[in-house]
Amino acid sequence: MSETITVDLVSDTATKPTRAMRRAMADAPVGDEQRREDPTVNALNERVADLLGQEAALFLPSGTMCNQIAIATHCRAGDEIIAAQGAHIDGAEGAGAAVFAGSFVNRIASPRGIFTGDDVRAAVRARHPKFPRTRLVEVEQTNNRGGGAVWPRQAIVSVVEAARAHGLLLHMDGARLMNAAVASGEPARSYAGSFDSVWLDLSKGLGCPVGGVLAGSRDFIAEADIWKHRFGGAMRQAGILAAAGLYALDHHVDRLAEDHANARRLASRLAALPGVRLDPSVVETNIVFIDVGANGLSAPAIGEAMLRHGIRLHIQSERRIRAVTHLDIAASDVDRTADLLESMLSGQ
Repeated sequence: MSETITVDLVSDTATKPTRAMRRAMADAPVGDEQRREDPTVNALNERVADLLGQEAALFLPSGTMCNQIAIATHCRAGDEIIAAQGAHIDGAEGAGAAVFAGSFVNRIASPRGIFTGDDVRAAVRARHPKFPRTRLVEVEQTNNRGGGAVWPRQAIVSVVEAARAHGLLLHMDGARLMNAAVASGEPARSYAGSFDSVWLDLSKGLGCPVGGVLAGSRDFIAEADIWKHRFGGAMRQAGILAAAGLYALDHHVDRLAEDHANARRLASRLAALPGVRLDPSVVETNIVFIDVGANGLSAPAIGEAMLRHGIRLHIQSERRIRAVTHLDIAASDVDRTADLLESMLSGQ
């Protein structure tokens, strides 16, 4: 037994750049991206803006920075953001909205992180000096804590219509937007084009080592660029990193379907195990939540035991485990994981 990780299901951020991606990075022409002189960064920004149906884009070091810059650009102190309970901006960004924009999240309860236009209308504050100003509606596509749930196109439309009727701005956290596009067959721009800002993560399923790209109108990006420098986001000869994004958009999008198939394969295997609560029919993309609370074992204990066999899972609570498939996970890795979990949960 070894604690060397050979199957890493903790997150799709565990991906490592392929040899071909590394070659593209090494050969990339570069310049000073702060001065907009890096041709590879400029090409990536143009490519992503077009992909998402926006006018312009900005290459940034991380997805969290994409979210926080968008919020800081859209919101002012005392503003309120409508988002799903458990959204990444709500519980996984160190209260950045409050720190940088003086804003906070009004949470809509939703088991899978998908809400409706009616939910938005119910959450909007009346205009009154005593109330915070509702300013922004945020959508996370796919929804992480909803098990990688894909927002249906019609749900997006209803939320956009409600937001516009109340004069609200719209932001999309597109961390796994390309997973949604591949799973649904809808172009990314059909989800993102009606939003005031949207970003695409490069370092999750697309397999890049770092980075996200924030897109919006030219005016929005001009303001966002100011926040980028306030946050220390200038990366200089960043074409080496942007080249990975261009390579991924050419080679790693369609293959996301393999990750989805592997997640469904894992879910189907585990759903039959004793004490496991898991509905394979809700696994739409690459995230599987496994509830092991009914078997008398704790999720942390299972995670430690799996790690001793070189398999790493994301332990979320005493009973809940998350497994995320990605570029570096093969069907054989899924079967190995399922075999070992079956042995543990069956008491063998």
